Amino acid sequence: MVKMLQCLVVLVSLVVSVHGLDNGLALTPPMGWMSWERFRCNIDCKNQPNDCIGEKLFMDMADRMVEDGFKDAGYEYVNIDDCWASKERDSAGKLQADPDRFPSGIKKLADYVHSRGLKLGIYNDFGTKTCGGYPGSLGHLEVDAKTFAEWGVDMLKMDGCYADVKTMPQGYPNMTKALNATGRPILFSCSWPDYERASKIQPDYKLIAKNCNIWRNYIDIQDSWDSVLKIIDYYAQEQDTLAAVSAPGSFNDPDMLIIGDFSLSVEQAKAQMAMWSILAAPMLMSNDLRTISPEFREILLNKEVIQINQDPSGKMGKRVMQTQSHMEVWTRELSSNALAAVIFSRSQSAPAIFETTLENLKFPTTSKGYSVFDVTDNKPLGNYALNETLSFIVNPSSAVMFKATPIA
Repeated sequence: MVKMLQCLVVLVSLVVSVHGLDNGLALTPPMGWMSWERFRCNIDCKNQPNDCIGEKLFMDMADRMVEDGFKDAGYEYVNIDDCWASKERDSAGKLQADPDRFPSGIKKLADYVHSRGLKLGIYNDFGTKTCGGYPGSLGHLEVDAKTFAEWGVDMLKMDGCYADVKTMPQGYPNMTKALNATGRPILFSCSWPDYERASKIQPDYKLIAKNCNIWRNYIDIQDSWDSVLKIIDYYAQEQDTLAAVSAPGSFNDPDMLIIGDFSLSVEQAKAQMAMWSILAAPMLMSNDLRTISPEFREILLNKEVIQINQDPSGKMGKRVMQTQSHMEVWTRELSSNALAAVIFSRSQSAPAIFETTLENLKFPTTSKGYSVFDVTDNKPLGNYALNETLSFIVNPSSAVMFKATPIA
């Protein structure tokens, strides 16, 4: 009997030790807003009170998300990135917000965000310090997870500065366990595979997908078209590996949407939105929603593009064609046997006509063909057999997206 009980204890321990993230979140790619790319580590609230990392900024963004239609479109997380914390933990060893920039504290900020029908995200670091030099969570994983839960945090981004990369395959799952133990559903965003990639260590994506809802795996996005292209290139290069682990509850994260910032043109913004949708990527904006121009707001609120991004299949799209005229085609399988495609132009010259057939794009055979809808311009294109020619005009540094649904 004693031996049987001992075996049972061992079995239960094994089950607990291999059990991953258990929060039921991110069944589709999370959508929201994040401070980092646009506002960085601006802590100068004296001279830039509207643009510094403080509670006013996040309350303002929550207000704009609700009042300008972003919440209704599906954007729900308001995410604090680095530089929110005090430089020292409190007397009990807990993280605390900077008292000058967050005088009400994170709990009150979370309450405000929740009162607007939104969710609050926060940032920590697996190492001894955050990338901005604030207290890290190494040696404090359990207490930090509990603190975030007590504050009412809904999402956690855990970075990996000032850490031993070789310990991340053990350390990040330890944070997963700590989050599970709080009993509060907290979406977990990991930077673990990005640090492994940079250290020339092959990430174990099955383990990562088991312990993280979303994960960064490439360089931080910058406010430039070149940065967007580099990320797309990486995803094309690694598409078979990355697509294999994209599923409800676990998504690759190519980083923030920079639509409405300083550098992207309207056409480039359409391209980023379409590509992030076809990649089943998190839609986390980093911009100033208080001053964003109407044409960029319209791109971010395109319900048809969002619907493809949020398709419940969770499958990531792949590049299936490249042409000598700097055109690419990416396709993605959707639920109900539908498919989406992006015709992506890297050309810098002039608008170009792109012609193809669904057969060339390897769409499955159907008896009656497909009903095709132009997602970018929100208009039906008609019914097409597999071998009928589709024709699009694609602007330089831009994209056209369409959805094809089998005719019943």
